[in-house]
Amino acid sequence: MRILFITSTRLGDAVLSTGILRYLLQQNPASSVTVACGPAARELFTAVPGLERIIVLDKMLLSLHWLYLWANCVGCIWDIVVDLRNAPLTFIIPTKKAYRLFRSRAPGHHIKALAAILEIEKIVPSPFIWTTKENKNDAVRIVPDGTPVLAIGPTANWRAKQWRAERFIELIHRLTRPDGILPDARVLILGREDERPTALAIVESIPKHRCLDLIGRIDLLTAFACLQRSSLYIGNDSGLMHLAAASGIPTLGLFGPSPEDRYAPWGSRCSVVRGAANFDEIFPENFNHRETKTLMDGLSVTTVEKQVLELWERVQKD
Repeated sequence: MRILFITSTRLGDAVLSTGILRYLLQQNPASSVTVACGPAARELFTAVPGLERIIVLDKMLLSLHWLYLWANCVGCIWDIVVDLRNAPLTFIIPTKKAYRLFRSRAPGHHIKALAAILEIEKIVPSPFIWTTKENKNDAVRIVPDGTPVLAIGPTANWRAKQWRAERFIELIHRLTRPDGILPDARVLILGREDERPTALAIVESIPKHRCLDLIGRIDLLTAFACLQRSSLYIGNDSGLMHLAAASGIPTLGLFGPSPEDRYAPWGSRCSVVRGAANFDEIFPENFNHRETKTLMDGLSVTTVEKQVLELWERVQKD
């Protein structure tokens, strides 16, 4: 059985898609898998069982990346093709069975839309990340047993989705002070190396003996294993938020110019918070994700802290 799985360029969407890949592998054990994805998501799939290869799709002029994909896939007959990118040339890739996610503005979470293409709406597979023994061993070394760990994701792919650093700093102080829910907790900070300037003030605000600065220092699967060893995650709507939710730890997503009904962190131990303005009110006309500054100023530290405490109280009852 040969499966071609074409998933997202963005890390967050790729994380959300892992549940249906796992479902296919459970239904078709011992399959050979080829994954096509963007560069940001490549590491996510390196430990997938039965992985044959990963085709990295860098966007090219004139959409030539689709021709590149076709050239790499046309030489065999696939048993299953899953196309979550609505790629035009997949229609002429030989396959016995194809599942395609067409563009839609239908309401509901993105994970439910993914389940629907496999006609398994009643199951709705949760995201699942495959890791190696080495990833887990590295995580034990990086995040040894000891005081609790508060994981923070202060970045996002758009500046407009980024809560201000000074607000993260104040929130961390409130949660880790002696009367907080995680007194004297270590603080784990994640992000890419090119995102370090965004998070630098947060890193510098935390005493060195409590700061686990992992920005740009570990791969995605090791980051996931470190999240599994953490106590709580708080971060902007981003791929890291979805990675944290998939790890099973309590996860709070901070939302502004993105719709939480579609992209909330998935799972019973997750929650979201936004300011008083809803998505339609906060999302500006002629939005430019490269130039628009933060649209998260309507979300106060007190509002986030309240939601954190509610989430924490709820998961303690699990």
